[in-house]
Amino acid sequence: MIETTLDITTADGAMETFICRPERSGPNPAVFFLMDAPGIREELRDMARRLATVGYAVLLPNLYYRAGRDSVFGPDVLEKGSAEQTRMRAIRTRMTIPPAMQDVAAMLDYVDGLDFVAEGPVGCHGYCMSGPYALAAAARYPDRVAAAASFYGTWLVNDAEESPHLSLGRVGGELYIACAEHDDLAPPDMVEELRRLFIASGVAGELEIYPEVHHGFAFPERWCYDKPAAERHWERLLALYDRQLKR
Repeated sequence: MIETTLDITTADGAMETFICRPERSGPNPAVFFLMDAPGIREELRDMARRLATVGYAVLLPNLYYRAGRDSVFGPDVLEKGSAEQTRMRAIRTRMTIPPAMQDVAAMLDYVDGLDFVAEGPVGCHGYCMSGPYALAAAARYPDRVAAAASFYGTWLVNDAEESPHLSLGRVGGELYIACAEHDDLAPPDMVEELRRLFIASGVAGELEIYPEVHHGFAFPERWCYDKPAAERHWERLLALYDRQLKR
């Protein structure tokens, strides 16, 4: 495994990005792994490493970089009312889809200049707050993002600019949307509305509800981690990327 952390220049500054890739194969397709609300941590780096071991060049950017270098939080960020959660939420609430799309554009430009990244399509997946970002990226860049996945994405149907439910018809690749049965941030009526729009759009892919699990089920260090569901999420994600990026 080869890994590094470096800055990618964006329209708004320097986006610190963790990059990992296989040591003995390449060039490999690029995959953009978009973080959840608690932000960059070793748990996410380990997930990026798992992806790299099966033949991908994985980019994991700190999407909070506009708030400065201290936008990394301690473990109590998940504790309601903690100082770290309050600090995180002050940054999180300023996040919107259009700037995140500029960040995706910067990553696309960056990987185009790398000899260890294969030419052609890229993948993009996100968790929690970044689920909508991944889907929006597939719509904003249909000629580049051939596969996108959202895992327990939040507020997938809302009035935000570039909300993914508004742009499903512009997607050129394949989507996979996984929702937890128990998720206050994507309640059942919202999921059913998204399913209806998904079917009506004709976009390739699938929306799947994971039964009896909670928001965050794929993260090994989360209280709600569910190993069977987490492994299913890996199977679905790897199959998606294999179909669309390694053809």
